[in-house]
Formats: sequence, C-alpha cells, structure tokens
Amino acid sequence: MNDKERFALRKKLKELSKYRARHTELVSVYIPEGYDIQKVINQLLSELSLARNIKSASTRKNVSNALDKMLRGLRDYSKTPKNGLAAFAGNISGKEGVSDVQFWGIEPPEKMSIRKYRCDQTFLLEPLNEMLEVYDAYGIIILDRREAQVAILKGKTISVIYSETSAVPGKYKAGGQSAARFARVREGLARAFYRKVADVVNQEFDSNIIKLKGIIIGGPGPSKEEFHNENFLNQDIKKNVIAVVDVGYSGEQGIAEVLEKSKDILAEESMLREKKATDRFFNILGKTPDLATYGNDNVKKAAELGAIELMLISDSKDDDEIEKFADLIETQRGDWIIISSISREGKTLDGIGGVGAILRYKVNW
Repeated sequence: MNDKERFALRKKLKELSKYRARHTELVSVYIPEGYDIQKVINQLLSELSLARNIKSASTRKNVSNALDKMLRGLRDYSKTPKNGLAAFAGNISGKEGVSDVQFWGIEPPEKMSIRKYRCDQTFLLEPLNEMLEVYDAYGIIILDRREAQVAILKGKTISVIYSETSAVPGKYKAGGQSAARFARVREGLARAFYRKVADVVNQEFDSNIIKLKGIIIGGPGPSKEEFHNENFLNQDIKKNVIAVVDVGYSGEQGIAEVLEKSKDILAEESMLREKKATDRFFNILGKTPDLATYGNDNVKKAAELGAIELMLISDSKDDDEIEKFADLIETQRGDWIIISSISREGKTLDGIGGVGAILRYKVNW
C-alpha cells in the first residue's frame, strides 16, 4: 500500500467512524478475495426477510432500508474485486424520523481474507484499520547448504512462501582422489541448490509482483555470502539486498533470529530514505535555490506548473492537506514522500512550513 492509498483509506474510515445509529441498524459486509459475491447477496436476502420480524417499527424500517441499499450496491459488482470488498450501508441522518440511507463500497488496496456480516450501532471498521497498520514489506531468505526458506515480512506478519531441503551430502572425511571428487560433486549440488532457491526468489520477489522495501539474507556459515556474492539473483533483486546477516540456525529458527538481529536495520532503512530525500532537498536549496522551493503557496504553484520532481511533506500536516498535495503532484507525474515530524530533518521541514519540493526546472515566480 503506497502513501496515496493509505491516506485515501484513512480518510474514508475517518468519515465512516463518525456515524452512530440509535439502534443496531448499520450494516457492514466484508467479502474476501475470490469469494462469490452472489452467495453474499443470497445471504443478505435472507437477512432482509428476517428483518421483517423486528418489533420496533423504526428499527425494522432502518434495517430493511440498509439491507436493501446494500443489495443494490453489491449488484453493481459483476464479481468480487481482486482484493475483496468492504461494504457499508445505513441511515446516517442521526435524526429521529429522518432517512438518509447511504452505501459505501471500499476495494481494499491489499488482499482481504475476512468474510463477515454485522448489523450494529456503528460500522465494523477494525479489519480495514488493521490494514492501515501494516507497513513496508521485506523479503527474507534463510539458507545454508542443507535447507532454505523464503519469507515475506509485512508489519508483524511473516509468511513463508517457499521451503526446500537440498541433496547436498555431509562432508567426506577420507582423503585422496575420492575426497577431491566428492568435494566437486558436493560443490556442484550446492550450486544447483542455490540456483533452485534463486529461481524462486527471482520470481516471487519480482517488482511487478510485490513491492519490497528491501531483502535480508541470513544463515549459518558461508552459504549466505556464496549465494549473495555470485550471480544467482537477478541484478534488480540483488540491488535490493539491504543486509546479509549471520545467524546460528537455518529454517524457521533462522527467520526469527535474523529478524531479531535486523530490527535496527529495518528501522534505519525507513529513516534513511527520508534522510536522503531531505538532505538532497536542503542541499539543492542551499546551492541552487532556483531548483527548490517550500511553503504551501509556492509548492502548490510549482505543482500546478508540473515543475515538481519530488515533494517532501511532513506527517504533521492534516490528512486532507496531504491528500490534496499528493493528488496535485501525481496528476503532473511527480513523486512525493512523507517525512516523519519527530526526526531532526522533519523538524527542520516543519520550520519552513512542513512542505518543500525539488524542481525539474526553474520557475518564474
């Protein structure tokens, strides 16, 4: 999930969280990826029939209207969107006897596995809020000559996507020509095993399939260096390796150990990207000030002219303001990055208005 998607989702959830019904009459529906939307529609038709038994006339009316609105909204989808669907419907007027029944369909930016129906005083937003808490994805490769595991770290979740053992035998103790031949065979089997693991990594970690912030390779002994230093990995993937870590175990124990040893690396990686961007911005501002600008008005004007290469905006800004700037930048094919306001660089950026930009060309103000 990129910053733009994150802010759009956060804004929508902020809106939905404001609504509260007098009774249990706001409907929330979560449909996982790949699930038949017609089955959900059939379930809601059953719920609509049951709603006729609600004793309170006003609650019965509001629940029925919400379900009817939900059904009409879901029928606009020929099939479940690729990442699933979160849908909400209900009377949001907040005034007795006044009807304002609305429908929202949210296609989550990441795959959703939950299937749920709820009718309550508030909308069920926790699954989407949890999605906001999932941050950057990292690839993890743990291997020695005997086994390998490939995993993806996303937030606090580790998903092992590949696990394999090799046919490489143990060391040969006897000497002579037999030992030399055995060593060559062993080396050949090890390289074949590395290639097999690399083929999986090259496919699964392809940037067209998943956007990884970095890759960490770990394992006991020299295998991890052999795997990393030689040309087993595609160059684009190899460039994304941020650390090679020595651990005492392979397998799942190795994954746990490499994550423990990489805590500082993972934290620094995010801060480093921000620091590189702010250092570049302030360096240009000092040396060639015509190619950098700051402050709301100047950045907005430069964005409207299509002159911005990279915008830096502080997370101390209001979400709506960040989204407006981001929309403007993206329509002009510019890039943007959010800078943490608790860092030294973020505080400096806040001191000049909380937003700055590196320009493609000089702007006549």
